[in-house]
Amino acid sequence: MMTGIKNYLYRPYPIAPLAVLRIVFGAVLFISTLRFIARGWVRDFYLTPKYHFPFYGFEWLHPMGAAGMYTIYGLMALAALCICVGFFYRVATALFFACFAYAELLDKTYYLNHYYLVTLFAFLLIWAPAHRRWSLDVLLRPSLHTLTVPAWAVFLFRWQLCLIYFCAGLSKLTADWLLYAEPLRIWLPARASTPLLGPLLRQEWAAYFFSWAGALFDLSIPFILMSRQTRLAGYILVVVFHTLTALLFQIGMFPYLMMSATLVFFFDGPVKEPAHRQSRREPALLFLLGLYFLWQVLMPFRFLLYPGNLLWTEEGYRFSWRVMLMEKGGAAFFYIKDPATGRRFEVNNAAFLTAYQERMMETQPDMMLQYAHILERHYRQQGMAHPEVMVESYVTLNGSGSRLYIDSTINLAAQQESWFGHKQWILPFKK
Repeated sequence: MMTGIKNYLYRPYPIAPLAVLRIVFGAVLFISTLRFIARGWVRDFYLTPKYHFPFYGFEWLHPMGAAGMYTIYGLMALAALCICVGFFYRVATALFFACFAYAELLDKTYYLNHYYLVTLFAFLLIWAPAHRRWSLDVLLRPSLHTLTVPAWAVFLFRWQLCLIYFCAGLSKLTADWLLYAEPLRIWLPARASTPLLGPLLRQEWAAYFFSWAGALFDLSIPFILMSRQTRLAGYILVVVFHTLTALLFQIGMFPYLMMSATLVFFFDGPVKEPAHRQSRREPALLFLLGLYFLWQVLMPFRFLLYPGNLLWTEEGYRFSWRVMLMEKGGAAFFYIKDPATGRRFEVNNAAFLTAYQERMMETQPDMMLQYAHILERHYRQQGMAHPEVMVESYVTLNGSGSRLYIDSTINLAAQQESWFGHKQWILPFKK
């Protein structure tokens, strides 16, 4: 069996799909980075806020000043362009990954699935020899040129995309999505001004149609794309699906990233070169990549470690390819109590957070906890010996009505965050 797996992974495979992926993905990353800079998001996300919400374990990372952050994004744009044209490819992919991962880890306020996708693909490109055809590196060093690579170098990206789609489909197998068409029943009527589709979007049946179609698409498209007989039809479905989502919803570059990345399923053909020779380092590399994919499979299912409604608690929600599953809004009123005097007063959140940070914090318990610690440190520096921080929070999920979200008697300043610990101060969701 092991011999069969080894032969499958090391058999010669056309490099064209990998080279095409490098070109189109690098181009999309280059345009996306320029767009990010041009829209002023470097300033809005990293320079304007007084405080940030780093991912757990990365609190030691901090934004640089204006010169530093614009340099980071300038390097990202340059690296993306080099990836696209295949110039100093290995250095460019490592540089892009390091810069992008740094910027992403600075503040979970701005977490998006497509940022996570970019991070993963940039990481995988570091190890894949995608520069050995149709690149400036080959022009400068003709000895690099090859028509084939070991099959695993192409399959890495196909498996990653299939995993993304399938996990997105599994996450839609819920009562809210299938039986109540939420949150599309809330969102689609708001897009009634969309040309041609507008009148249809007002109809309740449209929300059910799009909900069921979305789940069926995500669950079936990996199998359609993996088969050569149905691959072209599958890509047409990919283009139609992501064009519609780009038209109807404000989800940034995600549709374009998926449409460009899915091209890795094409451009393969007959192999004309001898079998690939395994290098000494490849077994170790494949072992590490095997661990990577094991992690990718387990992460979306870590929500099973926690009680309660995942969309309500959001414990295990990030990094699990749960796309467009909820309409969630809230209001959070934070109070500081001085135990020495008994004095209690409400915090003006706008004095600490930007409007966007506040909006995201109001529905995400881990951000509430981080904010409570920000407040505790601030008032301790103001001379209060042991400030207590309580929150009165009200949240609505998928049109269910506003309800108390956090136990308002708990001193959040005394609660600690952990990698997988359950936040017992989140009140249970009851329909």
